[in-house]
Amino acid sequence: MKVEQIYTGCIAHAAYYIESNGEAAVFDPLREVQPYIDRAEKDNAKIKYIFETHFHADFVSGHLDLAKKTGAQIVYGPTAKPNFEAIIAEDGQEFKIGNYTIKAIHTPGHTLESTCYLLTDENGKQNGIITGDTLFIGDVGRPDLAQKLVEDLTQEVLAEKLFHSLRDKIMPLADDLIVYPNHGAGSACGKNMSKETTDTLGNQKKTNYALRADMTVEEFKKELLEGLTPPPAYFPQNVLMNIQGYESLDNVMQKANKPLSPAEFEAVANQTDAIVLDVRNESEFVKEHVPGSIFIGLHGQFAPWVGALIKDVKQPILLIAPEGKEEETVTRLSRVGFDHTLGYLNGGVEAWKKAGFETDSLQSVSPEEFAKHYKDAIVIDARRPGEFTAEHIVNAKSIPLDYLNEHLAEVPKAEPFYVHCAGGYRSVIWASIMKARGYHNMINVEKGMGGIRDTNVELTQYVCPTTLK
Repeated sequence: MKVEQIYTGCIAHAAYYIESNGEAAVFDPLREVQPYIDRAEKDNAKIKYIFETHFHADFVSGHLDLAKKTGAQIVYGPTAKPNFEAIIAEDGQEFKIGNYTIKAIHTPGHTLESTCYLLTDENGKQNGIITGDTLFIGDVGRPDLAQKLVEDLTQEVLAEKLFHSLRDKIMPLADDLIVYPNHGAGSACGKNMSKETTDTLGNQKKTNYALRADMTVEEFKKELLEGLTPPPAYFPQNVLMNIQGYESLDNVMQKANKPLSPAEFEAVANQTDAIVLDVRNESEFVKEHVPGSIFIGLHGQFAPWVGALIKDVKQPILLIAPEGKEEETVTRLSRVGFDHTLGYLNGGVEAWKKAGFETDSLQSVSPEEFAKHYKDAIVIDARRPGEFTAEHIVNAKSIPLDYLNEHLAEVPKAEPFYVHCAGGYRSVIWASIMKARGYHNMINVEKGMGGIRDTNVELTQYVCPTTLK
């Protein structure tokens, strides 16, 4: 039985495609659905079902567009109540894809409707299980995302449901079963996901902390909930889009594909509350950018950072993108529900300058130059709390990019200060946000901690207490 994983690294997402005897199914599709249609056409197959493991929080699913374009039926697990036509499967209900059988297994915990799909081949052998956000490689789904949508539902209640779902529904299955999760390392839907994107269930029983056979429900809840950081602001908004429906991606692309001259671009920026989003490389932004623009580079974890830092998916956006990357940028924005791009600067920053408009720049220094001055300076670390705890510059202050909007009052308003991250990407995002807010007293450290380690800067490194004598 062949299960094709279609992995999208920038949002650490895995969709799945299977085909048998001219019939196909897609599991947890992304917003842009043409690749799935093309894949089925290559097999001369018809997409029969679109299986959804749950109402996703970290991306907008392509279920509606794919169903409309192919006639396939959307399938959710028990208790799901979408605002559109779908099959709501019963626990244990089976579906046929050619000679294959797909069995819905209701596994509440990550969300109430969370459902895994057991895959059985033409010989009756169970080959794999598509687990959504119920079971990852090395981790399980966080239980705090659905509680905002259901009154009196707590993360403790969901954690207990997840404990029983794993032990009553998943762990009794055969050890040679292949686990196919919805996400890999980098997703905010779990804490300790592996960079591996598949594994055997037997190996997960041995290595995944959440599947320990001797674990009590209280131990499970404590370990699962410990260290959970607040989910990004766009998560509940994406859930609602997946439940209620959304505008066709074709329409979104058509409205966004609007080249604007510098004069038109400036006029739209002045007449609306649009954010000017620059998605070029950080080195280009540091050198020269449109005043007031925000940097979030397309080459990094672009969509998750947009979702984490721009609080409303309905926020209008004006784009500054590398030539030929405009459509890709709009597509990646749409994956996390940002459907209100008003157009892009035709010709980019060069056209902006030629039209006589001013540009701005961001002060930036090499790690070697930073090393000469850091002892007498204010240093802000833009990395995540765990990175800071593991290793940081002596006397540096932690203001993570993830939570910058909540800690603006801690940013120095007058004194010059340095800001760095791990490699130089996040610190430029951080500095661009502050610069757009009128702060001009920060200095970016190029290459981040990766470059700083090669200098004589004094670092504090965490020592695990268990290693102390």
